[in-house]
Amino acid sequence: MAVRSQRPTSRPTLGILLCCAALVPALTGCGLFGEEEKEDSESVKVASDTDFPQGSTMEKLNKSGTIRIGVKYDQPGIGYRKPGSDGPEGFDIEMARIIAGQLGIKPEKIKWVETQSQNREKFLRDKTVDLVLASYSITPERRKLVGMAGPYYETGQQLLVRKGDKKVKRPKDIAGKQVCSAKGATSIPRIRKDYRAQPVARDTYTQCVKQLLNGSVDAVTTDGAMLLGYAAQKPEKLKVIGEQISSERYAVGYRKGDAEMCDFINQTLTHSFRDSTWTDALNKTLWKTIGPVGYPTLDPCL
Repeated sequence: MAVRSQRPTSRPTLGILLCCAALVPALTGCGLFGEEEKEDSESVKVASDTDFPQGSTMEKLNKSGTIRIGVKYDQPGIGYRKPGSDGPEGFDIEMARIIAGQLGIKPEKIKWVETQSQNREKFLRDKTVDLVLASYSITPERRKLVGMAGPYYETGQQLLVRKGDKKVKRPKDIAGKQVCSAKGATSIPRIRKDYRAQPVARDTYTQCVKQLLNGSVDAVTTDGAMLLGYAAQKPEKLKVIGEQISSERYAVGYRKGDAEMCDFINQTLTHSFRDSTWTDALNKTLWKTIGPVGYPTLDPCL
């Protein structure tokens, strides 16, 4: 598929996308979405007939044949790099490969840049990366600083606690408790304001989990999808509790003001919903801990 930069007139609805999904294999066979080369080793489709607007970011990236994408390295199931591995893995990584593929960029030409919650905006603004896919929740404050296309996934803030610890059974129990989260995360102001917890900010969630295990903090809080990944690594010691206390909608971060890039990303995401590549990405990663979920409705490009 070669995605053209044309601003959609409305957001796709679930019913329309489900109907289209059944037609996509046939349409692709007829060439409606353009020719694609499939990378057998990565199962990623790489567009071979791209036609981007002259001077656009997409054209520049396509001609360069490479892209720098900021991702997390410490979030199992989302963005995680195992010690000694060649690169990161997870749902964000799979979605990044899908987007790069529609730029005509092969998976091995992606430069992964480890990104933390507190430097995502900085990395985009100073051009350390071209895109960010790093459990990047959409907020009005962030949209003042960077572009955010999507969402491509929805989750909600929850709590990770030690098994057998009876002090924290539900969100209201964290009042006055030491609760760890990453610097720059939306989780911190929420637990301070709404639940009167004592936030402990660390550079990474891995640091928070280590402190939880050694008893230095009473809980870790962030999106439930991430916490379930940590719990799955140590099911005998950790568990996720309580209802979701927020709605977190993951976006693809890009440089503010690049409307053509926003259109391209949203069209690529729409196609991934239709042709099952989004579902395939979920099944290989987050499905192992959260089970099947539906894809979200995209925000219009502003």
